[in-house]
Amino acid sequence: IIDATEKYSVAYKLNSAFYETQGSKGWEAMEKTFEYLPDSVFKIADAKRGDIGNTSAMYAKAFFESMNADAITVAPYMGEDSVKPFFSYENKWVIILALTSNSGSKDFQFNETNGEKLFESVLKKSSSWGNENNTMYVVGATHPEDFSSIRKIIPNHFLLVPGVGAQGGDLKSVAKFGMNKQVGLLVNSSRQIIYAADKTDFAKAAAREAQKVQQEMETLLADFS
Repeated sequence: IIDATEKYSVAYKLNSAFYETQGSKGWEAMEKTFEYLPDSVFKIADAKRGDIGNTSAMYAKAFFESMNADAITVAPYMGEDSVKPFFSYENKWVIILALTSNSGSKDFQFNETNGEKLFESVLKKSSSWGNENNTMYVVGATHPEDFSSIRKIIPNHFLLVPGVGAQGGDLKSVAKFGMNKQVGLLVNSSRQIIYAADKTDFAKAAAREAQKVQQEMETLLADFS
């Protein structure tokens, strides 16, 4: 998959759960996968960690030191002290869950207090923990109508945008409402590419799907500029 899609990709996001199911062999496979990724790409550990401070410090050590990931996804529910340890590493990025792409995001993330949605509170509060050069936010492509309000809160942060492809997110809408002056979007497409075929031609099929997304992005970037 990496060999087939590398020339179309700027980043890879490894979902740690699919490796961890295999125990120690899975952890070793994840280490080898991170090592195999070329230095030219941004390496994301999609681990969604977040716990009391000393535990988060160990999670940060595991992924930033053992795996040498460039970034890790973090759940902010436990507050500042559960996220701060991830910021202790220079030249690493913390990607905070804000508005996720799954259908269950409506259970809590849109709950309002004094006219402010929960995900908006997360953005406002957590944006002071780091800065625009070490903090990104997960904002699902399945919520294009919310990108405009999000950009009013965090105009300059990068957004990691899952949900394009298998989950039905529309790339054009994401670009229209989510781009900032620096573009500011890192768009993720996983299942649409990885599972494009299940026979021996799976790598070629993955390459075709990756190229389609890349070409669509290229067109949108041309319109943006």
